[in-house]
Amino acid sequence: MTSFSGDTVLVAGVGMTPFVGFRHDASVRDMVAEASRTAVADAGLRSTSQIDMGVAAYESDHFNRQMSLGQVLHDTVGLAGKPLVRVEGGGATGALAIRTALMALRSGEARSVLVFGGETNGKSVDRATATEILAMSADLEWETPVFGTFAAPYALMITEHMRRYGTTAEQFAQIAVKNRRLALDNPLAHRGMSITVDDVRSSAPLSDPYRLFDASLLSDGAAAVLLATSEWSEQHSPTFAARPPVAVLASAAATDHPRLSDRTDEMFPHFAAKRNAAAEAYRAAGIDDPPNQVDLAEVYDSFSGAELQAYEDLVLCPVGRGGQAAAEGRFDRGGQVVVNPSGGLLGRGSAVGATGIAQAVEVVSQLRGEVTGPRAVSGARIGITDTHAGVGSLCVVNVFARAA
Repeated sequence: MTSFSGDTVLVAGVGMTPFVGFRHDASVRDMVAEASRTAVADAGLRSTSQIDMGVAAYESDHFNRQMSLGQVLHDTVGLAGKPLVRVEGGGATGALAIRTALMALRSGEARSVLVFGGETNGKSVDRATATEILAMSADLEWETPVFGTFAAPYALMITEHMRRYGTTAEQFAQIAVKNRRLALDNPLAHRGMSITVDDVRSSAPLSDPYRLFDASLLSDGAAAVLLATSEWSEQHSPTFAARPPVAVLASAAATDHPRLSDRTDEMFPHFAAKRNAAAEAYRAAGIDDPPNQVDLAEVYDSFSGAELQAYEDLVLCPVGRGGQAAAEGRFDRGGQVVVNPSGGLLGRGSAVGATGIAQAVEVVSQLRGEVTGPRAVSGARIGITDTHAGVGSLCVVNVFARAA
């Protein structure tokens, strides 16, 4: 049972658009407006007039084809005249935006903050251009010329994991199968699929041992969350008393060397920053037995093997046992901890600036008990989100909890 104090930061409202391959009928500002309206309405508000501040999350001016997009989005959602912070942290952008809002609320700078993020990562540019833009998130001087794309460094890490622990390609292919199957039950997901391990292993090669179906989807989409103090929520949110409150229990971020060559041999097949962020988030949240206290996790599965590695670095299973856990379905529906019930980046998709926020929307909706059907994680009380930038050079772990 979780109880909250008066200075607790609550999630007053959530909203997101479908994640799709190409949103031909909407720009990024249209999608952010759609998600933000949903979040504001979810809090029971008629307008944004009583919201103190905005945090804009997006990774790329190039994908979105707009410089200084933050102010444009801020105005579009009805917050012109209010303070704004724009956040960019690669794949961790959305989660970092939530962390930024949390710090503003805890410091007393604001009592309510609308966090909104979006990206047109789908087909707004051709595949070659998209690959080039994404590769710029690595160290452009020292690493991008060597690897070219992100598939190669991820492949090096999982290859060492295979060598060291006996992990197999079939084991992480199980994760690609799981997440795409779970996405079939998510109406907002980019592409749910019913596939087999053989389908994954026979799909087009990327960077050995990864195949096309091991890689996440690039999507168009947006998401928003309204965070607020408990006092503000009681005063302004008509829906506050009508459902179980969900709080941001803790947030932590950590960094690692952006270049794989600078990392220690011991940690080469692991995300050291993810371990550090998770340890701090768990400490702050009072979690000392994650596999038995965390009910669900939205994990950054940029590649299927990255989710396997995250099982270990988020302390959901022992180091070196991620492959076995994947093969046993330990983190599937009905398992010890349900990982990526939304379908994750592999199935729900990834609109980068919105991804960490979309993860929070899923976790909060699950904790409130609002997700129905086979996707529901029954009785969930604690959920986490995990995102990272680059190849784990910046990691953010956020912890959410439902009051009894």
